[in-house]
Amino acid sequence: MKKLNSLVLALGLSLAGLLQAGEAPTGTLYKNPQCGCCSGHADYLRAQGFEIEVIESDRLSAFKREQDVPQALESCHTLLIDGYVIEGHVPVASIRRLLTERPDIRGIALPGMPAGSPGMGGAKSGPFSIYELNGGMPKVYATE
Repeated sequence: MKKLNSLVLALGLSLAGLLQAGEAPTGTLYKNPQCGCCSGHADYLRAQGFEIEVIESDRLSAFKREQDVPQALESCHTLLIDGYVIEGHVPVASIRRLLTERPDIRGIALPGMPAGSPGMGGAKSGPFSIYELNGGMPKVYATE
């Protein structure tokens, strides 16, 4: 009976993990009302299975300061998802890694508006450096 209870518990935990894994990550993207590439990044994330709400704001600079995004790492929009700040046109692989590994950082950032990044037009000219938002000196989180 003890083995059966252990087996039932293990199956229940596995099923709970599968249900959680199947849930779509949800986030809120804050952008300037005039910016079209931000909407492009939201559409890109939706196509990757994310549920994204877009909020247009005329006070993005103040919002970024509230979220502890250093000016040197700013981009045109800020995404809040599952307790993390994701600044700019970060590719989905880095976002998924962040949400899976759950490092003790504030979030990640792809500064500026690099050509070829998700939601931006143009051709990618080289790898993107995605930085940690950690309250200290910028450290590369990923290169894509």
